[in-house]
Amino acid sequence: MASDPDPEPQSDPQTPTITDPLTNEFATLNDLTHDLDSLHELATRGSWRSILDKVARARALSFLRKPHEHLTYLAFHVIALSKLRRFAEASAELDTLDDLDAAHYLYQTYPNIYPTRSGSMVPFSLRWLHALLPIKLGKRQLGLDRFYALLDFVRSKLELKDGISGNIWKKREGFVINSIIGHHLTNKEFSVCLNLIQFLLSSDPSNPILISKLGYIQMQIGDLESAKSSFNRVESMVETESEVELKNLVNRNKAMVYMVGKDYVSAVREYEECIERDPMDVVAINNKAICLMYLRDLPDSIKVLESALERVPTVALNETLVVNLCSMYELAYVNHSDIKRTLSNWIARVAPDDFDSSCTRI
Repeated sequence: MASDPDPEPQSDPQTPTITDPLTNEFATLNDLTHDLDSLHELATRGSWRSILDKVARARALSFLRKPHEHLTYLAFHVIALSKLRRFAEASAELDTLDDLDAAHYLYQTYPNIYPTRSGSMVPFSLRWLHALLPIKLGKRQLGLDRFYALLDFVRSKLELKDGISGNIWKKREGFVINSIIGHHLTNKEFSVCLNLIQFLLSSDPSNPILISKLGYIQMQIGDLESAKSSFNRVESMVETESEVELKNLVNRNKAMVYMVGKDYVSAVREYEECIERDPMDVVAINNKAICLMYLRDLPDSIKVLESALERVPTVALNETLVVNLCSMYELAYVNHSDIKRTLSNWIARVAPDDFDSSCTRI
């Protein structure tokens, strides 16, 4: 009997289809890993100490039975330690993994446990922390080397992926590049930052957030005209948009230009427009208060920050805002130590575990 010269491909019912883990969907987080939903909820609330307890309990009671579950819990453990600024412990825990690309961290190494999955089971957050932690421990060059190696790793994946998985890796590329930009900005290495921003814009030229970031960098190197040009591009792009965040972005950009020119009254006006649209725009709230302080209106600048902490404590409670408020207390009041102590006691009741209470400078 002659064979069909062009047979249609058929799947063997006995052979499961191998899929990329990034494209697998699960009904719930708990279907992916033991009690993952609870860990996620604790992280959302900033309950990092509770996460440490939960991970320790799961390990002690042998709740983690599959290789990927151990890695997922280790990721939460390292993140929690990092959030609590216990960087040496976080680094030591991460070092127990040795080579993140080793075969025993691949799904296909365990076909009996993962018959339909292939690829690395190492959470991307661990790869990112592997680069970040050396910087936190004072080893900046090692950390930057690892960030650039991570960028190469992400780009190697981008060459092979498309669809849902490709989109995820593209977002990761942007995330890593923005992390690298942040570290170069800290050391005023502006030319590197400009090159990286231009690379991001080459594939996303109409991104108003990226163009605004370009403007901020141009402003820091003293190129005010180029910064204004970038901000004008953003304004022309979003003038027909109804999204509050984009409209506020335009106002914040304008306010920054006014602040550089020491026109604090006009800057306050821009920030007030932002706050009117979105009462939780913490950047606008903080910067409005700073402008009022420069205008020597300490009572109103203090009132702006205190009001924000009362109205939206979960959003407004960050170290930068609290440092600024305490600085204003020190300028405005003789008994600023008592006032800061009252603030510190309130923060202790409402702040997440990772809030740095030393910012009150008591």
